[in-house]
Amino acid sequence: MENTIAQKLDALVQLQEIDSKLDEILKIRGDLPEEVRDLEDEIIGFETRMSKFKNEIDALNSEIDNLKGAQKDSEKLIAKYKDQQMNVRNNREYDAITKEIELQELDMQLADKKINEAKARIRLIEEDADRTRATLNERQEDLKAKKQELSVITGESQEEENRLIAEREKHIKKIEERLLRSYDRIRGNSMNGLAVVPVSRGACGGCFNIVPPQRQADIREHKKIIVCEHCGRIFAGVESSGEPVGRR
Repeated sequence: MENTIAQKLDALVQLQEIDSKLDEILKIRGDLPEEVRDLEDEIIGFETRMSKFKNEIDALNSEIDNLKGAQKDSEKLIAKYKDQQMNVRNNREYDAITKEIELQELDMQLADKKINEAKARIRLIEEDADRTRATLNERQEDLKAKKQELSVITGESQEEENRLIAEREKHIKKIEERLLRSYDRIRGNSMNGLAVVPVSRGACGGCFNIVPPQRQADIREHKKIIVCEHCGRIFAGVESSGEPVGRR
């Protein structure tokens, strides 16, 4: 048997009660969960930067090793050419070997220049890495403190939160999907998380705009679900003489 409008509204009121209690629990935690997430993301960024620094330094050290290896090869060639100079038969051969020696010496000088440039670059990267490491350590300490603070606050309310979540999961099964989607959409658009409100003292309990008497009469009859024409919230009923509506 399909639930009556009154039953549907009562189910929505109960769901709103549960969600409002969950909202209060989350409110107590304040911005801590978001701050923890932001710090975690920031730390990942710093760790990625540190990894990039290491890769750059490794590449530069590898370049330096290759350049030093090339210098040793040049030294061997120079020694070989000098030996050959001792056995030349004419000036032409001597000049050719001398030119080869000069070229190898130029290569060694160029390698020296590149090695010095690579070492200077490494020093700059290491300075950046030291600053980043110091900042990373600070953020890790901040994250540790924030997590401990959040753990204390969460621990105090975790049992109640788990109970409410379980109750909510059980309760939403009683509400038709179309109505639940509307409820979630209205709640998502509401600053205070209220999707179901009473008419209190002649005004909407959500946006406080006046609700005309005839509309209040329609709401009391519970013949159809009526929403506020200003904010779109669902009206649960009309409070009389300061008494709350339904389960509210």
